[in-house]
Amino acid sequence: MIIAVDGPTASGKGTIAKALAAHFGLPHLDTGLLYRAVGRQVFLDGGDPDDGGDALAATSFPDSLLDDPHLRTEETGGLASRVSVHPAVRQALYERQRTFAMQDGGAVLDGRDIGTVIAPEAEVKLFVTASVEARGKRRFSEMRERGLDVRLTDIEADLARRDARDMNRSDAPLKPAADALIFDTTSFDRKEAIEAAIEAVEEHARRAS
Repeated sequence: MIIAVDGPTASGKGTIAKALAAHFGLPHLDTGLLYRAVGRQVFLDGGDPDDGGDALAATSFPDSLLDDPHLRTEETGGLASRVSVHPAVRQALYERQRTFAMQDGGAVLDGRDIGTVIAPEAEVKLFVTASVEARGKRRFSEMRERGLDVRLTDIEADLARRDARDMNRSDAPLKPAADALIFDTTSFDRKEAIEAAIEAVEEHARRAS
């Protein structure tokens, strides 16, 4: 079974995808981490993430970069959103994601175009979303817990910019697949979101059997 989990930044899609993978015994890939690695590599190279050539060159990043703690920072998240608008970058990473999705037994992948581009044949497609305000508060709490001095208004503004960039790019824009289940986590806490997602996938499996 292939499970595609898409959605904007801080919607909870990563948390849900990991929980689904653990519950159903499937391997999991956070595809956004690949784009973060490209963004980080551009930074390390002293390049421009808005330049298609610089971004494409960074897709040859070493696998060891995926363990870099800087990949989880807000700064790198912004770079990832910027490099992801380049079609050549998306094509360079396509096969890597596609191979993971099509492995024997299935997989869970989360990102922004899994159900529409990477694995349109996925048996289950979730599009996880939440209001900018809810997502901002979650990210604000996470960053404050890590000891970072941040402002909620700045985080919300950054999320809105990323949404606009991701939804309006010409290649593989952020949008739900036609047959995706829209999953709004605005009013859910972490446990409620996970339980509801597992129930949704199990219900789909019952209907399909």
